[in-house]
Parts: sequence; C-alpha cells; structure tokens
Amino acid sequence: MYSRNSNATRGGTKPLRKISPLGMRVLVKIRKDDDTTDSGLYLPEGSREHQEESFLGEVLEVAIALDDETDEEANISGVPLGALVLIPKEIGVRVPWDDSLRIVETSEILAIVYEVSVS
Repeated sequence: MYSRNSNATRGGTKPLRKISPLGMRVLVKIRKDDDTTDSGLYLPEGSREHQEESFLGEVLEVAIALDDETDEEANISGVPLGALVLIPKEIGVRVPWDDSLRIVETSEILAIVYEVSVS
C-alpha cells in the first residue's frame, strides 16, 4: 500500500495515511517536468502546464483482490505496479493532502510508457 506521512499532527505524532484504490482504479503520482526547454531556455512556473494536454505519471498502487484458490493478493487493475502511464490532464481524483497524487480509472489511462535507452 502507498503510504505517506501527513503534515498534520495529533498529540505530537504524525498520522500515517494509506491509500488502496478500489475497483478498476490505480494511484498515480504525476511526474514533475523540468522547468527548462530541450534547448536550455527557462520556462516560468505554469507556462509548460498550459501547453500540455496530458501528464506522465508512475503507478504507485493498484486495486487488488484475494485469489480464492491461492489466498494471494492479485492485481485486478490490469496495469502493472510501477508502470509509467500517460493520463489526460483533467482526469482522476486529486488526493486532498498531496496534489501530485491522483486516483485514476484504468479506462482513462491513455497508454503505458516504456523508457528505452538507445545507444
């Protein structure tokens, strides 16, 4: 399960929040783009966001179910844990305590992206 310490404190301890997507959903962390162009020009904050129609993100958590035969947890989302995915900019439910996290329906994922090194 993906977990993160919250900034809020209760009695001096920080609560731990865990997210487990339900149904055909995954938890995606949006990757932050560089603030320079390929040619090295600085882009002010927000300028790149207006040009993009989609985000690249990493799947941090997937929906799971218990296999009746083996009693093991199985990924039911169809999207591999740790996969890089392309999602439309306005898709998904933002996680209230972390703007970089979105809960996304698997049917709304546009593509799985593979990074390949070329030599």
